[in-house]
Amino acid sequence: MSYARKNLKNVTGSIIAVIVVAAIAIWQFYLFVTFKSVEGGSGHLWFAIAMAVLACGAAFLVFSVFVHHDTEDDLHITSAPGA
Repeated sequence: MSYARKNLKNVTGSIIAVIVVAAIAIWQFYLFVTFKSVEGGSGHLWFAIAMAVLACGAAFLVFSVFVHHDTEDDLHITSAPGA
């Protein structure tokens, strides 16, 4: 059984957290684009960039769980000694 299946609740929660962080990044970028003041709303842009980087990093870590090597699933095959 793989590591991801053993911890399905944790993986599901992590994926939901990545989606929420990505949604915050998109929302902040939307606020930056629609900002009407003279200042330009650069704070929204920097916050959106930070959230996007955080979402990408978290997604990399979450999806690396799916390729995690589980040592309990190792099948050791040995051959008979040669004559």
